[in-house]
Amino acid sequence: MTLTATTELTTARELARRVRDFVDTEIVPVESALWAGGAHACERLEELQRRARQQGLWGIGYPVELGGRGLLLTEYLLVAEQEGRSHFGPAVFGAESLVDAHMLHRFARPEVRERYLLPMVRGEMVPSFGMTEPGRTGSEPSGIRTRASQDDDGTWTVTGHKWFISNAGKASFMSVLARSEGLGKPANTGFSLIVVPTNADGFRVVRTQPVLGQFTGQCEIELSDVRVREHHVVGERGLGMTVVQERLGLARTVRGMHWLGQAQRGFDLMCQRMRRRQMHGGRLSDKQLMHQLVTESYLEISAARALLRRAAGRLESGQRHAVDLSVAKLAASRTAVNVLDRAIQVHGAEGLSDDTPLSSMYRAARATRIYDGADEVHVTTAAHRILKSYVDSDSYDFTDLTD
Repeated sequence: MTLTATTELTTARELARRVRDFVDTEIVPVESALWAGGAHACERLEELQRRARQQGLWGIGYPVELGGRGLLLTEYLLVAEQEGRSHFGPAVFGAESLVDAHMLHRFARPEVRERYLLPMVRGEMVPSFGMTEPGRTGSEPSGIRTRASQDDDGTWTVTGHKWFISNAGKASFMSVLARSEGLGKPANTGFSLIVVPTNADGFRVVRTQPVLGQFTGQCEIELSDVRVREHHVVGERGLGMTVVQERLGLARTVRGMHWLGQAQRGFDLMCQRMRRRQMHGGRLSDKQLMHQLVTESYLEISAARALLRRAAGRLESGQRHAVDLSVAKLAASRTAVNVLDRAIQVHGAEGLSDDTPLSSMYRAARATRIYDGADEVHVTTAAHRILKSYVDSDSYDFTDLTD
């Protein structure tokens, strides 16, 4: 799934600067209220979204046909990193819906695009994506138990149980991955992706699931004989995993850059603290041990950024390179966790409190090592592909020398 180029890199940089200024001046001052949740937080978020639209910063990475700015994916990552400086940035700028916008724009039927996609990109609807199930890991889709059957008139009936579904409590619709073919069918031809409205009969939010003590919008969902029309299938029947894999490739690069935005902000807070804090007759920034934290963090952020840009370049050119995607996702999530952990350590007890944003940022970052595929799955995926290449070669082609 690629983003079409119609603008220069200088435009992407200017947009990134504007997004950063908006985050620092509009979002950061009200973050504590947003973390508190409730009706007041929703009102604040909607007001920020309205201001972002007024300033032309909404949906920057959407397809051009849907109001996007026409950036290449590698260009948009400059913007995404700045969106991610606040945990709430992706929601404020419409980037939370970006992967669904591209997925539905490419694969959905005209009726679904009209009913769900267009209101979503206008900010009138929130999407959710239903894959993970109780007792099953999201990284093992072949074990999905949710079922979808089709009547003679084409109507789909969906029954199943999903959990840890982001934004399901406020979503207008959910794209549900369900087994639609016989149990003997492999994953790549056995599942369909079906858009289910959350107000449909049989759709129920069982509970909101706190993650590391925070209510961040994860929900448990039951689908009991939910019926939707034939055109609600996304892509072709039985080929839902093809759609999902394209969605995940884009999601891992964009979200990875959002996570790096968090790492960059944590890095800034850590270095600012070192410059201000006095200890034993000097500033923390004069202590050699602090230099280690700064340099390690800089190295990790820079390496993760390069890996994400390499993975984005693969997607941009229409390639799917599992090693690059897995390693980039690993690097981004681990870097966010590592840098924020160091920032907390430098802040001492204050870093553990809500007097700084670091404790909330860290909890959100820690979850990224499980979201979009757990670390261990990506380690195995990358290693398996790398070692497999040695069947036909004595070296791994890091630099694309092989035709």
